[in-house]
Amino acid sequence: MPESDRPDDDLAGLLRELQGRSPPDAAARLADEPPARIEAALAALGPASAARIAAQLPGAIEEAGEVAELPGVVSELMEPPRGALPQETTVADTIVWLRAQPEPQQLTYLYALDAAQRLVGLVVMRELLLAEPGQTLAQVMLREPFRLAPETPVGEAVAATVRRHYPVYPVCDEAGRLVGIVRGWKLFEHQALELSAQSGRMVGIDKEERVGTPFWAAFRARHPWLQINLLTAFLAAFVVGAFEDTITQIVALAAFLPLLAGQSGNTGCQALAISLRGLTLGDFDSLPLARLLTKEALLGALNGLLTGLVAGAAMWWTAGGLDGNPQALKLALVIVLAMTGACLVSGLFGVLVPLALRRCGADPATASSIFLTTGTDIAGMGLMLVLATALVL
Repeated sequence: MPESDRPDDDLAGLLRELQGRSPPDAAARLADEPPARIEAALAALGPASAARIAAQLPGAIEEAGEVAELPGVVSELMEPPRGALPQETTVADTIVWLRAQPEPQQLTYLYALDAAQRLVGLVVMRELLLAEPGQTLAQVMLREPFRLAPETPVGEAVAATVRRHYPVYPVCDEAGRLVGIVRGWKLFEHQALELSAQSGRMVGIDKEERVGTPFWAAFRARHPWLQINLLTAFLAAFVVGAFEDTITQIVALAAFLPLLAGQSGNTGCQALAISLRGLTLGDFDSLPLARLLTKEALLGALNGLLTGLVAGAAMWWTAGGLDGNPQALKLALVIVLAMTGACLVSGLFGVLVPLALRRCGADPATASSIFLTTGTDIAGMGLMLVLATALVL
């Protein structure tokens, strides 16, 4: 029988062959398969595994990458329900039913249903083992178990389950009827892939891009953000240009502008990383925004003060403080105040930028680093030059 005429039942065998293989080995196994079978195999795998294998497929990377995209809603990760029984079923009958199943080891929980097929309870195998044969599932089940809805976005489902690490989650419709199950590893694999993609999206890299992505596809994804970055950089350059006279008279400031930009940018990126993680894990639902803003502002100010003291001492020495230059102490004070203020503002920006992007309906991680860097550069450099103009000149 030709490869392309294999029945769909062989897909399970192919998936078993792929399990445990490294991505290059799995890609080599798939390379000889027809495109339709490659797509079916990747679609059946978790998103992270599919993406890693797709990146190794010669000539099929872009097509496979589309299959490996992160799922949108829970129903896309859902499997048909298994282990659903009427709540009136006795323990003895349940054990007989279990023994008759082809793969009973695949059943993590049993689900007790009422006459309308609504989920009313969950039975753990340990409770089933310790129960009396004549007891019913209704007597040994956990009532009102946690459940997901098929239309729930996967990101929200991950946030809801982050503190409920169960092997399997039931999925019920609006009427409470059991319509499927979702494996916990699929949700957490999605979470891991989402978190790994954030570092790239912060600088304008598409979340589907891999090391094997074709040259022109990578170029099309990256270049527009670099043009946006250039436009925003002009704003920072305009601020510096507006204080040309100040820089001309105090040449030492020019050497400390990159230092200030680097410190404030790193402070903002720290706050940004925590904010993006909090958005992914749903921490903002339980933590007031004002509390987080206060925390990041204080952290930024304290870190800026301590690093500013070191930078201020360097400015004092550079400006000739040892030689008795009366302006050296003022310049050192400018550096300390500017570093403190810039890091404080950067901490606030690290929280507000992703929240603003989410409020606008955009991905909070998308190119957030570009907007953060621009904001911190304008605030930090502008503050330093304003202070220098006011205190020194």
